Amino acid sequence: MAHLFGPLLTHDTADALRAARDAGMPTWTGSLDLDRSTATATLHATHWTWQGADYPWPGALRERTVYRYDDEAWVAISRYGRALIKLVPTPWGPPTFEIDGIKMLPTAQASPLDDARRKVALVAPQGARVLDTCGGLGYFAACCLDAGAAHVHSFEKNADVLWLRTCNPWSPDPDVAPWQGRLSLVHADVVTAIADLADASVDAILHDPPRFGIAGELYARTFYDQLARVLRRGGRLFHYTGSPNRLTSGRDVPREVTRRLEAAGFRAAPALDGVLATRR
Repeated sequence: MAHLFGPLLTHDTADALRAARDAGMPTWTGSLDLDRSTATATLHATHWTWQGADYPWPGALRERTVYRYDDEAWVAISRYGRALIKLVPTPWGPPTFEIDGIKMLPTAQASPLDDARRKVALVAPQGARVLDTCGGLGYFAACCLDAGAAHVHSFEKNADVLWLRTCNPWSPDPDVAPWQGRLSLVHADVVTAIADLADASVDAILHDPPRFGIAGELYARTFYDQLARVLRRGGRLFHYTGSPNRLTSGRDVPREVTRRLEAAGFRAAPALDGVLATRR
């Protein structure tokens, strides 16, 4: 699915554009792609111009929402199927996304891209063949490729999340250099698709599943057995867990994950907000 082209607006960006217009400024310089780059827009009374195209002034925009222009109006980058999925801006530039109001990536302490970079470093991706089980917005994949991974094989089950990627300038596009040929993005459920991967065919794995209550099958011993099968001996796995339910129920998900991974053939221990494991 090709990435969409065009400016992206947030509540703050729209306010900055309007403030420049109201101050009588002929142009405004800033980011219209969530801080990916800086550009200049020419301001007019009835519209503004960016990269040779004219855009109408937006009305009131909601906070915590990213907008794109669909040739008729400014619309929120969101979809509602079985759940409401939306792109959400962050103070850091790279956005996160939400499913039914649940934030899918940590953003309180750092950019979700920087957060991904720290976790990717744990699996030593340089020159590696990497399995990215739950691709999301593609930040794990982008950090692996930036770090010199030979190839990243990503799976994403949710078609709406794949669509969000086409709207997000920070998501790597498999069909565009420098990612072309090094990133495979497959619309599939990794729980079943992993059966088609050969034994010991990857050097590292990044596993960033939704919380246990949403996708318990991605925490199952049977799935961990498959991860062990496709990972070469000595290869590393980072498994994001967070700490769900620890305060309300006392449940220790990282410890449970560690035990299951060890039973599946890994040496495992808590690391960052998850578990780092090595294939025995």
